[in-house]
Amino acid sequence: MSGIDVGEELGARAAQARALSLLRIRGRALAVAILPAAVAVVLFAAGAQGHLAGPAWDAVRWAVLCVAVVVLLVTVLVAVSVARARPAMSPTVPVPEEGAPDLYRLVRELADRLDVPAPSAVALTPDCDSWLEDRTHRALRPARRTPTEGGDGDRSGETAPVLVIGSPFLWWMRVAELRAVLAPVVAGTGPSAHPDIAAARRFVRGLDAAIADAAAPGRGALRGAPLAFAGWVARLLLRACRDHAAEMERCVAAAASMRAQTVDYGLRIAAQEQVGLAYAGWDRLLTRVALPAWRMGRWPSRLDAGVVSALTELSRRDRLADGFALRLGERPACDLLEEPGVADEAASLLAARLFHGGPAESGPDWAPVDWQQYPDEVVDRKWRTEAARLHRVLDSLGVPRAAAGDPDVPTLARVMEHLSGPGGPGGPGEELAARIGAAVAREEAGRPGHGGQAHGGPGPAGPDSGAAEDPLDLWGPGPLPLFPLQPPRTGTELLADHVAAMVCCAAVDTAGAAPGLDWLDGPALLVGGERRADLAAPVLSLVEDGDPDPLLSWLAEVGVRSDKPVRLV
Repeated sequence: MSGIDVGEELGARAAQARALSLLRIRGRALAVAILPAAVAVVLFAAGAQGHLAGPAWDAVRWAVLCVAVVVLLVTVLVAVSVARARPAMSPTVPVPEEGAPDLYRLVRELADRLDVPAPSAVALTPDCDSWLEDRTHRALRPARRTPTEGGDGDRSGETAPVLVIGSPFLWWMRVAELRAVLAPVVAGTGPSAHPDIAAARRFVRGLDAAIADAAAPGRGALRGAPLAFAGWVARLLLRACRDHAAEMERCVAAAASMRAQTVDYGLRIAAQEQVGLAYAGWDRLLTRVALPAWRMGRWPSRLDAGVVSALTELSRRDRLADGFALRLGERPACDLLEEPGVADEAASLLAARLFHGGPAESGPDWAPVDWQQYPDEVVDRKWRTEAARLHRVLDSLGVPRAAAGDPDVPTLARVMEHLSGPGGPGGPGEELAARIGAAVAREEAGRPGHGGQAHGGPGPAGPDSGAAEDPLDLWGPGPLPLFPLQPPRTGTELLADHVAAMVCCAAVDTAGAAPGLDWLDGPALLVGGERRADLAAPVLSLVEDGDPDPLLSWLAEVGVRSDKPVRLV
């Protein structure tokens, strides 16, 4: 037996030992629950045989019986609550086999090489991670059943977990790299099939689901009290299981990793570098490029295709990434999908909902945008909207529209004169920043379907219910976004953004500049076809220090006329 086989065997045995420890905790809890009933049986049996006779013992027998009945009823309540509580399922985009036969073939061949069961299905997540997810809970089965499946057919394929793949991996990685990265993940289906490990995982997930169910708002007192008690018991059990469950999962991961070393191990080392690069590019794309669009009511419909451009640009700028772009000549993993564009669009919309809180469907205020339309539909519109808001706030403060000339036209000079003028202890920008922050908060709160709204939550789990229509329905009823990308912006940050937007509008209207897109930094100002990335420092000098000289020098260099009117819509 090789060292790899020995390491895998040791990891598997350690995982099974931890699983048995979890099951023993479950057994002890059950033993405590039935202990009063056992004592009652012994007392009544002794009385029937003439032992422990007398009124006192009769009272003890009936008291213990009452306690046993109450404990058994409570045990049944907790058991039913745990059994009926639906575990949260990660929001994903399902990938049917007919839509990705090559991807399913790759996964099954990988499972065959690893000698483990193949995953039951494949799904995509808008994140740079991959994992196996158990979806065999009875509440999740109807949502996964297709109209052609019978209720009494072979369910052996449904016992295997679902393989969830990070959608950026499919677009950035090559086919061989994806296979190498997925090998240790797919290898985890082996331990998942072990009955003790599967039972221990179901037990822990049931406890976690019961706690979440008890904490859900909107329960009446009649129903909330029993659920709260069941959640308290589940919390006690989960606290006792925590260390064993964590160690079991570590052992499972170690055993799967050891098994996967027999498949593409050398390539996996290089592919892991691509995982780190993909994560960096994906994070920049979401926070710098997608987030401004989401705030404008537009969602980029090709985020995964955009991450390729972002990572290619990162490879060009970063000397540590030299040579990574040469991989683009190889076959990308997204070719394993029959319709990559459809999958990309679905993953992009799901990302907008998870990270920003957008609605589930497109509408007039929530429309998809292509990358070619991004400069006009997002960048220019963002600048005009923020410049208009800035001037509305100035109007509310009574600041004159212009020092000279037509008083009805908005100019950059008006903003600069106000921020560089005398003011209170915090300068004139402090009140302006507070007013802008309040205006932004009011607009975001009044915008339907954005940021902070709650999705539908779990619905009925019957065969004809639309539980699978919305990928967030099986996560829970919590408010969106589930994973906000950035903390709320301060008033000073918002003021700096609005002043920069006003400068960009003036540059476009008076100096022939144009809105553009930088794949790593988002909205960009193009002057003579080149990006100007040196605007932030002069704007901060004006906003924070009231010093207009650096910005005046920048405007003179670019050729912007601050006294000329600016179009705001």
